[in-house]
Amino acid sequence: MKKNVLQEKYTSEVVPKLLKELGCKNVMAVPKITKVTINVGLSRAANNASFKEDVIRDLRIITGQKPVLNKARKAIAGFKIREGQEIGASVTLRGRRMWDFLGKLVGAAIPRIKDFQGIERKNFDEQGNLNFGFKEQLTFPEISTDEISTTFGLQVNVTSSANGRDEGIKLFKLLGFPIQEK
Repeated sequence: MKKNVLQEKYTSEVVPKLLKELGCKNVMAVPKITKVTINVGLSRAANNASFKEDVIRDLRIITGQKPVLNKARKAIAGFKIREGQEIGASVTLRGRRMWDFLGKLVGAAIPRIKDFQGIERKNFDEQGNLNFGFKEQLTFPEISTDEISTTFGLQVNVTSSANGRDEGIKLFKLLGFPIQEK
């Protein structure tokens, strides 16, 4: 199977640089991206009947995979949530689809964001994972403005095997993610 451009860059450029910079003893100790999770909240589905179908369709187009509907485990009266109510849709990508999505994210979606200054360092957690959101799904090239009836935001979580925030930042920077300087 042919490797994705970003995956090829990881194996040929990023791994040797991280081996040297981090002082890892072998290739398996080098941090890597393990999975990408995309989440969308379905709070507007209570008022808009077609919202859930729109989210499912657009997530399927963006990721190439059918989303899983997440249900509330218990009722929360303050948020008007009942137990078993569908409150979100999520997709977890691994392997080939993960690398395809990351290539699309770095090469097409992030550059299309208006007034984008780079990913802030506060978006990295202490384990070196990257978490950020999009205000609308229109930043992805597969979604055209003619086909959509409602816009929605989505949360992207990129999980890595890095041993800390600094390792994670180095990994994502070498992969081509636009990260702000301190």
